Amino acid sequence: MGTRTRHRNNTDGFSNLFTMRTRFALTLAATIAACSFAPVLAQAPHSPRPEEAINYPLAPRAGLRLPEFFVHDPWILAEQSTHTYYLYTSAWTKQTGRDRTGTFAYKSKDLATWEGPFLVFVCPDDSWAIPQVTAWAPEVHAYNGKYYLFTTLHNPQKPLPTLIPGRQNLMRGTMIAVSDSPEGPFELVKKDGPVTPPDFMTLDGTLYVDPAGKPWMVYAHEWIQKIDGTIEALPLKDDLSAAAGDPILLLKGSDAPWLNEQAVPSARAALYVTDGPELFRTKDGHLLMLWSSYEKNNFGRDGYVETVARSKTGDLKGPWEQLPPLVRNDSGHGMLFRTFEGQLMLVLHQPFIGAHGKIYEMEDLGDNLRVVKYRDDLSGPPLGPQRGQTPQ
Repeated sequence: MGTRTRHRNNTDGFSNLFTMRTRFALTLAATIAACSFAPVLAQAPHSPRPEEAINYPLAPRAGLRLPEFFVHDPWILAEQSTHTYYLYTSAWTKQTGRDRTGTFAYKSKDLATWEGPFLVFVCPDDSWAIPQVTAWAPEVHAYNGKYYLFTTLHNPQKPLPTLIPGRQNLMRGTMIAVSDSPEGPFELVKKDGPVTPPDFMTLDGTLYVDPAGKPWMVYAHEWIQKIDGTIEALPLKDDLSAAAGDPILLLKGSDAPWLNEQAVPSARAALYVTDGPELFRTKDGHLLMLWSSYEKNNFGRDGYVETVARSKTGDLKGPWEQLPPLVRNDSGHGMLFRTFEGQLMLVLHQPFIGAHGKIYEMEDLGDNLRVVKYRDDLSGPPLGPQRGQTPQ
């Protein structure tokens, strides 16, 4: 997730779009109090009283269901050794009680009830990032006997040039932290700058290990710096401590034909968002990439969308071809995991503002993915049509 909007044919209103994700973190308490808990309480018998739900810092509770707590950019790690699912999400300063951002984990034995949140990472004061600016898109990967947290940090005090007049970009990139346990604590492996190039405004880095065993960070390059947002890949050292070479381009937001179908000729710039990449090797060896963007929905607004691309060669370098979106209706930043019984699942967040985790049962078709069904037993009743964000 990032400074989000779908591709556009104008540059009006960028001040709202540029701060969308920051505003999400800063106004989450207001969102909870103003609108979110009333419908949740009606649907979820174990929901806490509203006055309990907005007490900060957040304290762990047992017996939670997904409609009862907020999750943005969800990531689920199925830990075989303890038969435990870990759900990771961002933690902002008021939630942590540390005046610093970090990462929360919830844990479950069955995906139906959860316990948490548990604070597994806190942004330190001695890194390149400003610890009061909310971390984004945490992921935890088991790799070479340890657990690695990928999450996006920021430093507004280190501006970057911009192609959009009047819009100041900033240092933003994915960092890596390591722990011996999926429950943390995670410690940064690199403190002097992001793993991605410091002059790149990037986000949503994920780990991909190629068939030769070489690790890569695959990340999104912000549309507010690129205009046409991209997804790129950076080779990593074997211990994930730093980059091991130069990044390569995988795809552009404008590659998606279903986005270009909505384009309207204009003298203004057309902008394309790329968010939340994740790589998946299918049962017959195809390499797929989940990623997210925005599209104009039936309300004429900007709806988040979960889509998929396929490498024509089965190699990370592609070339990549775009397939039809998987889930629409202001849903996105998804990832795939398998249950302990072997069922392939997709978790994503919906809606973009005031988001909750939503789980879908999936089928691996070999050359693509198919949504089998929405798991309302895990995620709560499906939401009706979502309005999405204000169009610009």
